[in-house]
Amino acid sequence: MRKVLITFAILNTFIGAAYASWIYGGRQLSLFIDQFGTIKIAFGKVNSIAYQGGGTAGVLIVNDVIKLRLNEAAPNLSPSIGSTKDNQLALANGGKVFAFGPLACSHCLATAPHAGDDASLIRCHSALSWPTPFDLNVMNGESPSWRRHIYYQFHWKKSSGATLDMFWRYEQDFYTSTGWGPAFVIRQASANLVRLDIRP
Repeated sequence: MRKVLITFAILNTFIGAAYASWIYGGRQLSLFIDQFGTIKIAFGKVNSIAYQGGGTAGVLIVNDVIKLRLNEAAPNLSPSIGSTKDNQLALANGGKVFAFGPLACSHCLATAPHAGDDASLIRCHSALSWPTPFDLNVMNGESPSWRRHIYYQFHWKKSSGATLDMFWRYEQDFYTSTGWGPAFVIRQASANLVRLDIRP
């Protein structure tokens, strides 16, 4: 009987330690696992893009619906969007420039893919969520019980071969009453635009 109690106590201690590690280290564990693969939940062709805001602190709007921020970028990124001398919407970063295409109008920063361009947006989420038992919501009284990462992968390849890849990471909360909430929860002091690559 004594051996059973000792075994039970050890097992409870192990389970408690594992759960505590999941609570406090779940975000980092989720990020680590995401390096090996995420779960795709949506894929769509890009039909139009527009830009609102300052050159480095605005929002990229995809298909008039999805808004992706540029101002919360990783420290090694400094993206800016504007128009070129030949009136094309373009993105610059690290001395490289990617021209999307001709402006849709003279007073707006908007364009659409040309024939032969391959432009898409993929939405994925983490394979592993983590519990959030200590999160408190004083506004409406309901706090999230789980959280996971949401990823947006923006890809645009011109017929010339020039390619732009952008990668955003957000956090998404799960509520017992309503399920998964909006996918644009921004963690304070955290970059959301985490990768940007212009080739060649």
